[in-house]
Amino acid sequence: MEFKKKILDNGLVIVGETNKAAKSAAVGFFVKTGSRDETQEISGVSHFLEHMLFKGTDKLSAAEVNESFDKTGAQFNAFTSEENTVFYAAVLPEYLEEITRLWSQLMRPALRDEDFNLEKNVIKEEIAMYKDMPSFDVMDRCRTLYFGEHPGGNSVLGSDESIDDLTAEQMRKYFASRYAPNNITLCCAGNFEWDLLCSIAEENCGYWKERTVERNVQNYGGIEKKQRIAKPNLSREHICLMSPAVAATDQRRFAASLLTSIIGDDTGSRFFWELVDKAIAETASMQFGPMDGTGAFYSYIRCSKENAAKAMAIVEDVFAGVAQKGVTKEELEKAKNKILSGLVIKNEVSMGRLVDLGFNWVYAKEYQPIEDDIKAVKVVTVDDIRALIEQFKPAHFTQFAIGPQ
Repeated sequence: MEFKKKILDNGLVIVGETNKAAKSAAVGFFVKTGSRDETQEISGVSHFLEHMLFKGTDKLSAAEVNESFDKTGAQFNAFTSEENTVFYAAVLPEYLEEITRLWSQLMRPALRDEDFNLEKNVIKEEIAMYKDMPSFDVMDRCRTLYFGEHPGGNSVLGSDESIDDLTAEQMRKYFASRYAPNNITLCCAGNFEWDLLCSIAEENCGYWKERTVERNVQNYGGIEKKQRIAKPNLSREHICLMSPAVAATDQRRFAASLLTSIIGDDTGSRFFWELVDKAIAETASMQFGPMDGTGAFYSYIRCSKENAAKAMAIVEDVFAGVAQKGVTKEELEKAKNKILSGLVIKNEVSMGRLVDLGFNWVYAKEYQPIEDDIKAVKVVTVDDIRALIEQFKPAHFTQFAIGPQ
């Protein structure tokens, strides 16, 4: 495999990792923008804008866009998070040029008023759908509670009210301010021709105008609060916990991922044996969410209302246990094997490699081959985990719960 990089005159970064042995190629535009970059007046605009790119350009209708993807057999989609909007496709190598040209055109969408007005209903349907998913709703609400006034707590979807009030002109202004070439990374992984990728980018993206794009990336420790709301027709208690963690560029992110595996992976973790295996909770998990300049640990527990207090007492005991005694070498070794297996398997396919390659560049502005990731996981020690626990204190968490009335 070989890594290459080029920066166009307008600031657009192109990064690629070629693998001639691969049977596919994946390409994506990583836009450094998400709900964190919104104000309350335009809450949800990043995600809405993601939808609008599929509505076409001044020369392509939505139907023509869909047909162009469909005829290549591409596996394509997009997603929006608190910090990034990513447009991607995995294809057979012979179709990479066509798909890259298509995405390059779509990155300058028409944003027609009529499409905007119709898509509002789609967005509101999606908001309603996720509100009916307590596991999503409780984490979204907990994030807002945890971050308080910090923009990291902004909802990716927005609300019915913010979407109703949003105008096409506001979206166009947001697009102009955030989709600048110097705020975008074009990434490619797998079996592809580097020079061809660069020439396509020069031809289709070289005229985009550079502009100043900013984001406040100060670290944030969160607000330690507890809230619960009751909803009709719920039979289970849904609990989300959040506490501070390291940022996406911190080398300790590998230790953070291992810690969450030890405490809360699906099988063999402390949460699993103490909560799930003993039938106190149906689900109990912990994850690490790295962000730009900050980060957070997330835990999610689903159980009966009757078991909620007992489950939380056990969670607190688990956190107290790792704080007092740390983790064992055996636990760490098992966690390393799980993390490494997932890492290697994901990166064996071009699409999996694209995501890691792209985000490594977006956050750290550096190339991190998978071999370096593997080494970074292997060298983590129990003392590293202990130091992480001592500094970030996962037992001091924000808690939000949604349950039966």
